[in-house]
Amino acid sequence: MVLSRFDRKLRDILFVVGSLFALASVTAQAPLHYEPTIESLSRHPLPQWYADAKLGIFVHWGLYSVPGWAPTAHSEHDFESLDYITHNPYAEWYLNSMRIDGSPTQVYHKEHYGADYDYYNFAPIFNRQIQKWRSEDWAKVFHDAGAKYVVLTTKHHDGFTLWPSSTPNPSLPADRQHASRDLVSELTAAVNQQGLRMGLYYSGGYDWTFVPGPIRVAADYQKVKPQSEAYGKYVDAQFREIIARYKPAVLWNDIDYPKSGHPLQIMAEYYQAVPDGVIDDRFGVKHSDFISPEYQTLEKINPKKWEECRGLGRSFGYNRAEGEAETIAPDELIYLLADIVSKNGNLLLDVGPEADGTIPIVQMERLKALGAWLQVNGEAVYATHPWKRAAGETAEGIPVRFTQKETATYAILLGQPKALTATFKSLSVKPGTKIYLLGDADPLAWSQQGDNLRVDLPAALNGHYAYSFRIAGPVS
Repeated sequence: MVLSRFDRKLRDILFVVGSLFALASVTAQAPLHYEPTIESLSRHPLPQWYADAKLGIFVHWGLYSVPGWAPTAHSEHDFESLDYITHNPYAEWYLNSMRIDGSPTQVYHKEHYGADYDYYNFAPIFNRQIQKWRSEDWAKVFHDAGAKYVVLTTKHHDGFTLWPSSTPNPSLPADRQHASRDLVSELTAAVNQQGLRMGLYYSGGYDWTFVPGPIRVAADYQKVKPQSEAYGKYVDAQFREIIARYKPAVLWNDIDYPKSGHPLQIMAEYYQAVPDGVIDDRFGVKHSDFISPEYQTLEKINPKKWEECRGLGRSFGYNRAEGEAETIAPDELIYLLADIVSKNGNLLLDVGPEADGTIPIVQMERLKALGAWLQVNGEAVYATHPWKRAAGETAEGIPVRFTQKETATYAILLGQPKALTATFKSLSVKPGTKIYLLGDADPLAWSQQGDNLRVDLPAALNGHYAYSFRIAGPVS
């Protein structure tokens, strides 16, 4: 076909315009380049997936899972208490606690293993036990609990790694350095198969194979942080390994980073490898994508994204001494999640498996209750953002938490209504607004009574513990 001069001109114009659109698209998708400076790293945007996720599962699993014991003390995690270190409720601190004279953990260790039994003798036991573990089972449990991401401890303070690191530990025999299976790789694959994102925890600040301690008094917290040139190179190398091998969606460091290491360089390399990854605030530098309070919920909406990490019980690692009394109740767990989400937070909820990967029954019960609740109420949680205020209450005294999404506002009632109505104090809507109880298809009758909103409830409520209302329209 012969093109006219006009047709050729039009073709050329369309080609140029199309090329410009294609170039703009490529440019928009191209990841930013990051330099190892606070200014450059601060340009990293918070990924939408992380803002929307709201719930992650933390997993503390390692040599400490073999003895799996800590005193069930300090229920409020009063870290500043004078005897907190001696009576540390964190079972993952077993190695430190067993070396403190007079500590309950030292007494337990002597009774069950003998005074001279070396902690790293747990390595061959752990390696035998993990042969029973199936990564697919965990991934399914975490998916069904409603989590959107998982964070696994790749190395805790005892220095033992859950992947076969190619960076040798100079302080441990070869058969005591790492797990006999690449647990990190296996769980990453299984988690991704379930449609979840995989994050990795690494203890950069403490490694008791380099500076053994123990920590006996508060001043020791700083003294036992390894700062040698060798340790800085070791941490840098292991971080580079886990970034290159596993490309974690979350890079979760703990305690600090050795001054002889290069945290800003590691962060820049991480963002280049995983542009939509996130970094916590425990690297000892003035950059992070989120802050990470531990067993502590913020009092109000925080403009910076945050993530509370906590165990289902008082410990992160498996503690065989914990039972129902030490484990958060299902209703309290759901109230906690709603409260955190209403204030711009995520909940990183920890499970502490036994050495063979068994998740304790009491923890499984909580995960199932949480998953069942989210099946009905997840719309009020996932992909929401804070409303103009986080908290309210009903005229009957039941606490309420608010979230928002597009044109809908959600009011989550933290408790069982005492009648067939719920009156939300200081809440106003406009005529024609439709209000739904999540889990029910039909809109609810409502009336505005001054500054309060009265909603008629169905005779039978769907679900348990907390009830979410979608208000489709402007709310004040």
